[in-house]
Amino acid sequence: MNRRKFFKLSFLGALLAGGGLYARQSNASAYYKGPLSDHFDGVRFFNPGGETPGGFLDLMKWRFNGEKATWPDAYPSPFPFVKPGERVNGTDLRVTFVGHASFLIQTAGLNILIDPVWSERTSPFSFAGPKRVNPPGIQFNDLPPIDLVLVTHNHYDHLDMETLHQLHIAHKPHFITPLGNDAIIRTRVQAAKISTGDWGDALSVSPDVKIHFEPCHHWSARGVNDRRMALWAAFVIETPGGKIYHIGDTGFHSGLNYHAAAKKHGPFRLANLPFGAYEPRWFMKGQHQNPAEAVEGMKISGAAYACGHHWGTVQLTDEAIDAPIVALKAALVEQGVAEGRFRPMRPSEVFDVPSV
Repeated sequence: MNRRKFFKLSFLGALLAGGGLYARQSNASAYYKGPLSDHFDGVRFFNPGGETPGGFLDLMKWRFNGEKATWPDAYPSPFPFVKPGERVNGTDLRVTFVGHASFLIQTAGLNILIDPVWSERTSPFSFAGPKRVNPPGIQFNDLPPIDLVLVTHNHYDHLDMETLHQLHIAHKPHFITPLGNDAIIRTRVQAAKISTGDWGDALSVSPDVKIHFEPCHHWSARGVNDRRMALWAAFVIETPGGKIYHIGDTGFHSGLNYHAAAKKHGPFRLANLPFGAYEPRWFMKGQHQNPAEAVEGMKISGAAYACGHHWGTVQLTDEAIDAPIVALKAALVEQGVAEGRFRPMRPSEVFDVPSV
């Protein structure tokens, strides 16, 4: 491999796999200025008592380990395209899966999109990077009126600038995201209504719906010099029909954040939990939980039902496309959880969540 090609692969691998190259340190945050806290040192956010992401040599060891499974070019959903109804009122709760980590949640008369990605690639480039193997489960023009857009963190498979721009044009939603991500969004959507929050904050979005920002074990970056300069978070959506616990990405972190969420908010009617993109464990365990950990997290948090995501749409890590499903089924049996309680979602799948 020539030097130019090696550099290109190294740059793309670092940027796309985790969000940024492990580059020079900066003494000023690119996105956020605020008081120091137990998870912010004045420049960068961090996971208290947690793991830091692996360094550049670790990244190269992973990228060139030769263990990456080959995904098919297409992995179509068994569910046909769905056109959601305009509203779901009262205590009813309907979840429609768009793909990867993107959800439409309808309840209490509100339409909420979480981590919406309609682009073909989860990448800063239109010509390179992880590419979808199935289309979004809802065609963009079939979306109902969108009231809220929740963005958990700034990695490209969760914060898709072009999608946010198009949503602003079509729907003028209220964007809600952790500290610092507003500065990123405004580079493409200058006039957007954006609210930010720190871990522990809460925001009332209607008389009977509240959004809580809660910790998860992850990190952030968009480019080569902004590592951990914007915060990542889980959301708890408090509704008349019960609470929804949504995590975009997380390492299991000994279950500490699950225990804290259960103590503060639980039990939950629904938890949306990532269970893919977890191999190799030595590199990924601090940022992506595996299926067994996702099931354990569901149990710790006291969730009646779970929607599993972050699998089967874009290949970010080494495991085969169907490996998360196989591992999830085994984990459910081993941990004594009925299979119907933890649904590995496919694009266009609709789940009318039972009352609890």
